[in-house]
Amino acid sequence: GSVAVTLAFKVVIPARLNSSRLPGKVLRDILGRPMIAHVWAAACQTGADEVIVATDDVQVEAACRRFGATVCMTRADHPSGTDRLNEVAEQRGWSADTLLVNLQGDEPLMPPALVRQAASLLASDAEADIATLAHPLHDDAEFADPNVVKVVQDVRGYALYFSRAPIPWWRDGAPRRPSALALRHIGLYAYRVGALAQFARLPAAELEVCEALEQLRALSHGLRIRLGVIDSPPPRGVDTEADLVAATERLR
Repeated sequence: GSVAVTLAFKVVIPARLNSSRLPGKVLRDILGRPMIAHVWAAACQTGADEVIVATDDVQVEAACRRFGATVCMTRADHPSGTDRLNEVAEQRGWSADTLLVNLQGDEPLMPPALVRQAASLLASDAEADIATLAHPLHDDAEFADPNVVKVVQDVRGYALYFSRAPIPWWRDGAPRRPSALALRHIGLYAYRVGALAQFARLPAAELEVCEALEQLRALSHGLRIRLGVIDSPPPRGVDTEADLVAATERLR
C-alpha cells in the first residue's frame, strides 16, 4: 500500500513590539489574550514539530512564557524579519535541510492549513529554496494599489517577479484582466534553513530597495521561490485598530 510520508517542519513567529501603525500590536488584547497567543495557538495546529516565538522584547517574552510558548530571544538590530529567523535557526543549530515556516506575529486568523501547505510545497520540490502562496486577484482597485503585492509565475510555478505595480500589464489596455495571471502575494514563507542562511548573508539587492520587497533579494540572487496558488485569500493580518476589531469579531 501507499506509505504516508510525514512532513517535518518548524514554525517561527517573529514578534516585535514596536509597530509604527499600531503600538504594542502583538500584545494587544483579543478576547482576553494577547494577539500573539492566538497566532501561537494557530501555529500549534499546523502539525509543526516545533513552534517558536522570536522576539527582541522582554515584555513579549514574558507574555509568551505565561501562555507556555517557547521563546527565542534575538538581537534588536536585525534589519529584517528574515535575519531574525536566521538567528533562530543558528541558535537552535538546525541543519541546512530543515524546513522552516515564517508566520507573522500579527496574523491571528491565518488558517493552519495554509502554513502546512507552504511547508508541504517546499518539501515536495527539491529545486525550490523558498515556497510562498498567492491567490488570483479579481479586484481592479487592489490590482492598482501599491500596498497590494503582485506576483507573476513561470510555467513550472516558480515566481518570476514580485511588484507593487500592476503586473502583468495588459498592453492594449483591455479592461478584462485574465484572473489567472494577476496573483496577489500572501506574506507566508517556507524556507530551507540553508537557503535562509544564504539569504541573510546577501547584500540588499537594488530591486529590493526600489520596491521595498525583501523577496526580490532572493530572486535577484537566483534563489528559487515556489508559488502555491490558492483560490481565495486568507483573512487579513492586523495593521490598524479597525483590523483589530475585525479580527476580534472573527475569532469570537
